[in-house]
This record gives sequence, C-alpha cells and structure tokens, in this order.
Amino acid sequence: MKKILILLTLIANTALGQQKNGEPVTALQFKPILNSPVKSADISQLKGKIVLIDFWATWCGSCIVAMPHLQQLQKQYPKQLQVITVTDETVKRTALFLKNRPSNLWFAVDSGNVIASMFPHQLIPHDILIGPDGKLIGATDPEHITTGLIDSLLKKQTVHLVEKVDNLTNYEDILKNYFHADDTVKNRLTIQPQIKGAPGLSTVYLDNPSFYGRRITALNLSPLALYRLAYDGFPFSRIISQLPKNEKQPAYCLDIIVPQKDALLPTLKKELMSRFEIQAKTELRDTTAYILKLTDAAKFKTIPVNTGAKRTYSARHGEIDQQNIGMADLASYLEDYATGRPVIDETGNKGKFDIKFSFQPEDKNSLIKVLADMGLTLEKQQRKVEMMVLYKPNL
Repeated sequence: MKKILILLTLIANTALGQQKNGEPVTALQFKPILNSPVKSADISQLKGKIVLIDFWATWCGSCIVAMPHLQQLQKQYPKQLQVITVTDETVKRTALFLKNRPSNLWFAVDSGNVIASMFPHQLIPHDILIGPDGKLIGATDPEHITTGLIDSLLKKQTVHLVEKVDNLTNYEDILKNYFHADDTVKNRLTIQPQIKGAPGLSTVYLDNPSFYGRRITALNLSPLALYRLAYDGFPFSRIISQLPKNEKQPAYCLDIIVPQKDALLPTLKKELMSRFEIQAKTELRDTTAYILKLTDAAKFKTIPVNTGAKRTYSARHGEIDQQNIGMADLASYLEDYATGRPVIDETGNKGKFDIKFSFQPEDKNSLIKVLADMGLTLEKQQRKVEMMVLYKPNL
C-alpha cells in the first residue's frame, strides 16, 4: 500500500558486507570522485590518514548545513584528514552542485549504493569515521566530529565516539508493527515517545478509502511538525517561533483516528493544545512573499494539461513530478522546496496540469529560467499572510 509521506530520510540498502567497528575497512573504492586530484581512490591508498565518509544528498538541507563544518576540518587538517562525501545522485547533478557551491572536499558518486551497503543507514547526513590504521571507528553525526576528536586520534589516544544507530526496519513495517488498526476502528489516539533511529514522517492514507480523511499517523515528529499536520500542512515558511532559542524539541509518535472526516484536524488541534506545553495560533502578519504570476500566455500553453490521471505527489528539493495539479499546488511546492518564503498564486488560472521539472536549489537563476520557460515568474512583494505562531503561555 502506497502512502504519502513527509520524508526527511534516505533509505540505504543493507548488504552482507556491512562493516563492524574495530575491523579493518577493506575492498572500499570511491569511483568516480569529483573535485579531487584523482578520479578514483581505494581505501588502502588513504591508510595513515583519518578518513571521514559523509553520506549526503543535494536535496538534504541538514546535509548542506553541515558541510561548512566539514570543510573547516579539512582545511585545518589538510594532510592528516580526508573528507569524502558520498551521494547516490548523478555525476551531472553533483557537478552542478559543486559549480555553485565550491568546496575543498572530495565528492564521490555511488549511484549503485555499493558504499552505502557497507554502512547501512536510514537518516542523512550519516558520517563514517575510519582511523589512520584503516580500522572503522564508527558512525556518527557530522557535529560530533570535532577538532578535539581528531587531535586525540592523531595522538593515538582512545576516543569515545557518539554513535549514530539507525533503525533499519522498513518504515511501512514500523507503522504496521506499532500502529496497526483494522479498517473498522472508529476512534483512537495514541501518543508515544520517539522510536530511536527511525525516520521522521507522516501519512494521511490517501490510497486507503477506509482511513483517508479521518486518520493521521506520525513517526518521530516534533511538536512543531505535529502542529503543522493539525493546521493542514502549514508551511515552514509561515511559522513564527516565540520559543526559547536553541531549545531542542523532543520527537513523538502519534496515531489519530476519528469517526468523521471533518473532525480530524479540529480533534488533533484540541489534543495537541491540551497535551503539550507548546501552543499554536494563527495571525495575519506583514511579511515578504513571492507572487506567482503568468507572464507569457504562449509559453504557459506548453504546460501539459491533465487528461484525467489521478493526483500524484512526487516532490523534493530541486525536483517536482506531479500530475493533476493547479497553480496553487505549484505555489505550495515552490514555497516548501525553493523559496523559503510564502508563495501566493495570482496567475488567475484554475486548470489542472501535469508538471515535471528540475532545477538547482543552490542556483537561484536556475529556477527563474525554468519558470520563465513555462511562462511564469515569481515577484517579491510585501503582503499580509496568515502565519502560525508557536509559543509557551507562561513566557
């Protein structure tokens, strides 16, 4: 059964060749490598150096946020450390990323997920640390690779790495095991702590007539993300946080089922407000927004008109492939995955289209050109926009 998911994850293949901590890392080859003096490298050629393998993707925001830290480490230890990023995207896409975001790191392309199968994981960024002796130290998050840690390794001291352990169970099996419900269930509300190592996602059961519209299941989401669900997918760009800065929000799992569709979101809002210290409300606020406008009617007519196919939802940073969508849906996609600011549809067109294109999120001109080819543009203006405010009543 397919489910519509908000996925912040990468699911890697698990293989028998999985490496274990303390074992020598052998039979590991990086090929091809971009942004390096060599086109390929075997792990044996790097023995004597600390090797940091960073699994990432161009669409992964947290991966890109972590890169300046890795670049600084590479700059600080040019001869003792080699950072190699690994992605399963294409050479072309990786090269375009590098063109717009120059780096001092090596970029390896692992389209077949051969390297990923040696170090199985669910969530990215996912970093693998190998010592100068060629032995696997462990898996961790980029933030835990510090200068103190590297200095200790270079001094041949024992280090204690903060381990990152992912739950490799398929997300559909996790949902089935933890939140099974017969189609006849009319009422249920379950809130439980985070399932360690599992991805963060939600499903609204679009392809299940028994549950669609009256059930939401969320896995490992923060209160902010849960409120977004309660407010019908409220965009991140329209959220104002009045919470203490740097306050870390815990993650929760939630499953809610109601008898009638029109009761789902009101019930979820009520339950969240009663159970969490964090509260939410909506207000009109003046903010900078992008207005989606039609500029060339002839080019706009080249967009394929939908001919009856059902609604599809494939989208991520830099890429959309959706059928049976309107301009308001396109505006929502641009807001979620491109602009980082509210996008308001003022094309005046109510048609349904099949829209498929890709662009380079790191190059703003790339998106401008794609939209121009469709007869569209984004115009920046000040507007009153409904925003969701997160707060704690006692602050």
